[in-house]
Amino acid sequence: MAKTNSGRFFEDYSIGQVLHHAVPRTVTVGERALYHALYPARHALYSSDEFARSCGLPQSPIDDLAAFHVVFGKTVPDISLNAVANLGYAEGRWLQPVYPGDTLRSESEVIGLKQNSNGKTGVVWVRTRGLNQRDEVVIEYVRWVMVRKSNLDAVAPETVVPDLKKALAPGDLVVPNGLDFSKYDFSLAGEPHRCGDYQIGETIDHVDGVTVEEAEHMLATRLWQNTAKVHFDLTFRPDGRLIYGGHVISMARALSFNGLANAQMFVGLNGGAHANPCFAGDTIKAWSEVLDKAETGVPGVGAIRLRLVATKGGEAFALRGPDGKYSPDVLLDLDYWALMPI
Repeated sequence: MAKTNSGRFFEDYSIGQVLHHAVPRTVTVGERALYHALYPARHALYSSDEFARSCGLPQSPIDDLAAFHVVFGKTVPDISLNAVANLGYAEGRWLQPVYPGDTLRSESEVIGLKQNSNGKTGVVWVRTRGLNQRDEVVIEYVRWVMVRKSNLDAVAPETVVPDLKKALAPGDLVVPNGLDFSKYDFSLAGEPHRCGDYQIGETIDHVDGVTVEEAEHMLATRLWQNTAKVHFDLTFRPDGRLIYGGHVISMARALSFNGLANAQMFVGLNGGAHANPCFAGDTIKAWSEVLDKAETGVPGVGAIRLRLVATKGGEAFALRGPDGKYSPDVLLDLDYWALMPI
């Protein structure tokens, strides 16, 4: 038997299959330091233990997206090692904060399969859960991936496309135990804008841009242990090595601080698309649109639903062309819920 892992291909998946991913990882304050070195991340709740304690938490958690990347990275060798592209996300929930010292592991269930008409690839839907050392689910989400076939003659599986929520309802969101924004310090957070200051339909140009280089992308991809060939092997795609989609998400989220400094905690991921590939040398800019707002019933804590769009230097607020397709400058279209002081 071969000792090495060549990864799963489309014909290797079956509905209901459960994958237990290696290797558990204990996250530390070093994780935060590296994350903040890679991105201009500066939301106060993730930067200061004292600020977090003033908001009712025992200490500053690991950034929500850093925890997401750890959980996601564990799944790559079993799900997307032979992927052509990661296509989308749905029903993502952050169920409790991840703190330094927590150990994370991941498991996934195959919930959908559809072979593409070319017979060379297919789409695999999986529901992934990230668990801590107490077997508590800290993150869960659905994603779908286009994966190559190894045996082109393999019989196509019965098509199963899961029925996924278009968006999480406010009641689906989980507010961390103890979180309380009633004494929130807006001056330390960096901006005065609270949930009531934003209007549904409002758009925000986050102004700043960051040019992506190979060095930090490769560091991020290794840090999150995302071993997908498209991110490592320059010979795998004729157009070059893809920048890891999680790198684009985190960069856009960090850039959104300018205008959304008080959108503190990621709690829901309604949907997302990596609309166009990102390569080294592209300059990432970001803009947001307010889609909805809701009360949570927790002191001082509101929820705001946002569309976060990352572009490669494109015009702000230009999302789709006349044909309804994404503008070629759009890299990411992400729909998420965040917690914000009322």
